Amino acid sequence: MALDPQLQALYDRKAAEGGRPLYTMSLQEAREADLAAVLDGAGTPEPVEEVTDTTFPGPEGPLPVRVFRPAGDGPLPVLVYYFGGGWTLGTIDTCDAICRSLANAAGCLTLAVGYRLAPENPFPAAVEDCYAGLRWAAEQAGARFGADTSRICVGGDSAGGNLAAAVTLMARDRSGPELAGQLLVYPNTDHLADTESRRTHTDPLLFNDKSVRWYWDNYLAHQSDGSDPLASPLRAESHKGLPPALVITAEYDPLRDEGELYAERLRESGVPVELTRYPGVIHGFFAMAGTLDAGRRAVGQAAAHLRTVFAGGGPAGTKG
Repeated sequence: MALDPQLQALYDRKAAEGGRPLYTMSLQEAREADLAAVLDGAGTPEPVEEVTDTTFPGPEGPLPVRVFRPAGDGPLPVLVYYFGGGWTLGTIDTCDAICRSLANAAGCLTLAVGYRLAPENPFPAAVEDCYAGLRWAAEQAGARFGADTSRICVGGDSAGGNLAAAVTLMARDRSGPELAGQLLVYPNTDHLADTESRRTHTDPLLFNDKSVRWYWDNYLAHQSDGSDPLASPLRAESHKGLPPALVITAEYDPLRDEGELYAERLRESGVPVELTRYPGVIHGFFAMAGTLDAGRRAVGQAAAHLRTVFAGGGPAGTKG
C-alpha cells in the first residue's frame, strides 16, 4: 500500500528540504530537531481544565511531572503517560498535545512523567524512573489532585510504549500498583528483533532500522542488557497477569512486527488485547494528530480503550 496522501506530502517536502536523519546529528541537534518536528506535527494543543507542573522523587533525585486535569466532577481515573524519543530524545513537552487530547477524550487525570535520558543515563535509569512515577501517582494523585487511584492505566508511544510495557511487568512483579490497562503505541519490544519490518524499512528520510539501532546503542551501556525483559519486554519469561492492552502499530515502521509479536504474546498469555495496524502511515504518526487524520483516529481509539478499561472492561479481539 502507498503512503497516506497526507504523509506523502510531508515526505515530499522533507525530501525537497534535504532533511537529515537524526542519527547523523549531534545529540543536542537531534534533541532540538526532534522536539521541533513533534511540536509542528502536533498542531495547536487542546485546552484542558488545569495543568500543573511539579516534581516527584525519582531514584536519583526529583524528576518532572506534568498533570493534566480535564473538565468534570468527581474523582477521575488516572493515565500515567511516558513520552517517546528512543530513550535519548524527548521531554514532557514531546507528549503535551497527546496528553491533553487523551485527558479530554478519556475523561482522566493524565500525568506525563519525566525520566532521565540516555546515553547520559543508560538502562535501567529510564524504566526505574517511570516505575517511580507510577508509584508516586498511585500514592499521591488521590490526595493532591482528587484522582481515583483504584483505576490507573499506563501508556506511551515508541520508547514510551516500551517503558509502559516494562512498567506493567514491574508492577506485577513488585506487588503493585494494580493497573487497569496499558496503551502501547508502536513500542520497541525486543533489542535483537530480526523481523521483516526491521529489515525492509530503511528509507533514510523516515524512521528506519538505523534509527532503531542508534537508539538502542544509546540506551544500553552493555549490549547484554538488551536481554533483560525490562529492556526487551518480549523476552519476559511470562506475560500472564498483565492488564488489558491496546497495541497500535504503523504499516511503514521498522518496529511494526515486534509490536504485533508482543500483542500476540500477551494474547497467548490470556491478556485481553486489541491490536490495530494503521495502513499507510509511519512511526510517529500518533504524535501528529494536528496534521494527520490517521493520527486523530488513533488518539480517538486510544481514548476509547481507556474509557473501556477504566469502566472495568477490556478489549477482547483484534482489529486492523
